[in-house]
Amino acid sequence: MSKLIQEILSYTDALYPMIYIHSYEEVKVQNIVKELASDEKKVHEWSLVSSESLEDFLEPYVLDVEPLNEVFIVLKDIHSFLAKEHPQNQKIVAMLKNIIHKILVEEDAYANIILVSSQLVIPAELEKFIAVFEVPLPDYEAIQKIIRTFTKAYDEEISERDLDRLSVYLKGLTEGEINILLNMAMQNDGRLGGYADEKLILMEKQQIIKKSGILEMIQTQNTLEDIGGLDNLKKWLEKKAIVFHKRKAAKDYGVATPKGVFIVGMPGCGKSLTAKATSILFDNIPLLRLDIGRLMGKYVGESEANMRKAISQAEAISPCILWIDEIEKAFSGIGASGGGNEVTSRLFGFFLTWMQEKTSEVYVVATANDISNLPPELLRKGRFDEVFFVDFPNEKEREQIFKVHIINRKKDEKHIKSINFKKLAQQTKGYSGADIETVVKETIEECFINDKEIAQTQDYLDVIKNITSMSEMLPEKVKEYNSLKEKMKLKLAT
Repeated sequence: MSKLIQEILSYTDALYPMIYIHSYEEVKVQNIVKELASDEKKVHEWSLVSSESLEDFLEPYVLDVEPLNEVFIVLKDIHSFLAKEHPQNQKIVAMLKNIIHKILVEEDAYANIILVSSQLVIPAELEKFIAVFEVPLPDYEAIQKIIRTFTKAYDEEISERDLDRLSVYLKGLTEGEINILLNMAMQNDGRLGGYADEKLILMEKQQIIKKSGILEMIQTQNTLEDIGGLDNLKKWLEKKAIVFHKRKAAKDYGVATPKGVFIVGMPGCGKSLTAKATSILFDNIPLLRLDIGRLMGKYVGESEANMRKAISQAEAISPCILWIDEIEKAFSGIGASGGGNEVTSRLFGFFLTWMQEKTSEVYVVATANDISNLPPELLRKGRFDEVFFVDFPNEKEREQIFKVHIINRKKDEKHIKSINFKKLAQQTKGYSGADIETVVKETIEECFINDKEIAQTQDYLDVIKNITSMSEMLPEKVKEYNSLKEKMKLKLAT
């Protein structure tokens, strides 16, 4: 018996009135319900394709025509009825409450309502009576079993190496999605395994993850060499990468599994680029970007379910980098009154608990521009391995940033030798990395339009005069950031 079934049984045996099984895999859920029922309980099932209406199906239990004795009342895909917008919402919710009351109060009632749906919609009136269970995605061993079953059906052999690699590539997908991708791979070249199949699976996996609307798989070629400056942060990440590469040996030695890094500070100074480069540094593992704004749902429990879904998907795909960009947009102002903030506070609490207790190989890179309203709990040690403050680049770093951007665009030696990088760095005090990139892009564009063979130092200086730097545009914000940096004693990335 699986751990999930044991957990659900502990609730059904305790007469918890309503169980919500949240899953996209209906066949797997059917098997779970069948195993739960065994020979002791009857299963009365309703779905959208049933001949009778949901109201007619529930009515016999409400009117005591159908006894609530040794029965599972299984309701499939009724999430639309539970939404406030549905015309039958009030009637259906009232009928469910009536049945729940009977289960809780009547001595001879021994029943449970089991809701099965791929969408989590929980009306406020039923919230306290529902226990929510997520059907976990297949783990590494389960995926290997699926692949072996598939190859056996095709009377094919697969090497241990290909089995291992495919199992890693298929992590984070449902059993149904895995079988579809295995079929596609088999049709592609008549066998399983190899670079072509891995590439196909990765491309399809990107689409599947993108359609979830919460996580996005990012392809990147950026390395730490593409980042000018931030030497302290880069050296620190390189040390964490060594631990991550040798995580099994490190764990045996007593080294804690790296949790993640929180990078805060000035906009346009390399935070996002660092997140992308970390994916390559950590042995080119998948980079997942969490759009935290998309977590927010309009129904009770939906936002928390979205957060659980995002985290469970990241853990299933692990080892991976989970990049949470502009985290302050979700968690600023925690503690303020209001319904929206209550949801935000629950999300925040869930996220903190996960960060504190997680043992999975999901390395979190969180970035934030405005830290003035972030809750102090997020910056406390134990959540992240370290919090770094990214400031505007100093003169030496500005010189490096100019070199990175110019060399990436103009690779000929003649052009590079014509530039006085030191002079450019001296004239761009208070410029962010993004400001410097704008200078380089506009200079090269101007020289191209004016048919200049190469861009000279003066061409860059002329453009610099017309660029308003970030520090000039937001002087008060810069002052505030620097004050917070000193107050919180944040570690400098430079």
